[in-house]
Amino acid sequence: MPVTTVATIAALRARLDAERAAGRTVGFVPTMGYLHAGHASLMAAAREETDVVVTSIFVNPLQFAPTEDLAAYPRDRAGDTGLAESEGVDLLFVPSVVEMYPDGPVLTTVSVAEVAAPLEGRTRPAHFAGVATVVAKLFAIVGPCRAYFGEKDFQQVAVVRRMVRDLSIPVDVVACPTHRDPDGLALSSRNAYLTPDERVAAPVVHATLQAGRMAIDAGERDPAKVRALMADLLAAEPLAELDYAEVVDAATLQVVDPLRGELRLLAAVRFGQARLIDNLAARA
Repeated sequence: MPVTTVATIAALRARLDAERAAGRTVGFVPTMGYLHAGHASLMAAAREETDVVVTSIFVNPLQFAPTEDLAAYPRDRAGDTGLAESEGVDLLFVPSVVEMYPDGPVLTTVSVAEVAAPLEGRTRPAHFAGVATVVAKLFAIVGPCRAYFGEKDFQQVAVVRRMVRDLSIPVDVVACPTHRDPDGLALSSRNAYLTPDERVAAPVVHATLQAGRMAIDAGERDPAKVRALMADLLAAEPLAELDYAEVVDAATLQVVDPLRGELRLLAAVRFGQARLIDNLAARA
């Protein structure tokens, strides 16, 4: 069936409230558009596990710093609609900035302190406040549901999960595995910024994380040595500019020394205009 496009908060709320009143469950996939196979996997999971699937497309200005790529962020409404339809999405929520933020500058924001502070938070200090604020707003609009996120944005999932727990939001946050191209590159809307040469080089990020995990599997317990190994591998690729490569506790996102328990290796690397992030699970 064709996907139904909804542009206003009132219309979406009315539709989803009626669905829940009829006993149906809601699956929600929040996105910024320019959808790819990774997004499709989230929609497929929602389609399998819930009765009514809604996907939002909203390029949220709150999570872009003044120096970042809000205006240049890739958009493809026709392609997005086609992909959502092919995955059986029932409702496509496409609000304008004015619909989401009718009073202009937002005075109320959501901050998830310690979880948002390291890693991405060091480089992009306002980013996760923007993410948490818009996701909290979307959850308030959609209402009780299962919300599906990709593990590629591992810190984002951690921030959203903590926000939901702290604020008692009636949403079940579901993290789905990262989708990759055959050479290991994690699918991302920002991959569109890569030049052909940068695209060839970009799988070094995944290879670097794999090398870090292999070192841990072989018995390395010094986080500084794992960091140095990953930094050296990325330094060998001339097109790669390292932002960070880190190994942290998977639950707290804090460095543990010696390494122990459930861990996460995370990296952010620039290739020209593209800033790519990726992560892998590990255990010590």
